Amino acid sequence: MAKQDTQTKPARRQYTAAFKTDLVERCLQPGASVSGIALDNGINANVLFRWRREQMRTSGCAQDRGAAQAVLLPVEMMQAGPSEPQALRSSLPAAAGVIEIDIGAARVRLRGSVDEVAVRCVLHTLRAIA
Repeated sequence: MAKQDTQTKPARRQYTAAFKTDLVERCLQPGASVSGIALDNGINANVLFRWRREQMRTSGCAQDRGAAQAVLLPVEMMQAGPSEPQALRSSLPAAAGVIEIDIGAARVRLRGSVDEVAVRCVLHTLRAIA
């Protein structure tokens, strides 16, 4: 019986933590293209998206927050007309403590005291969706 040649599967590439962190940081810059950064560095975009999710889960969005400490904020979805954002802003008193952020078709409205880490996590998530 003749012995068949078997092809061995190539070993998985190993990347340093510094390399992964650098690429994820570049992905989080405004206007950055995750696919473009992945292509420039010879990796699959899905791998870079996974690294980004993992880093967000373990660093900025998690920061020792237990499930018991999670806070859900009310969200209102509304249709925005061309002049509506300005009308809404002018109708709010300056000291009302409201922040409105328009991202694509979504509007994030924050009232009262705002946790910077939670806002950063929401904005990163919306940027990934948009």
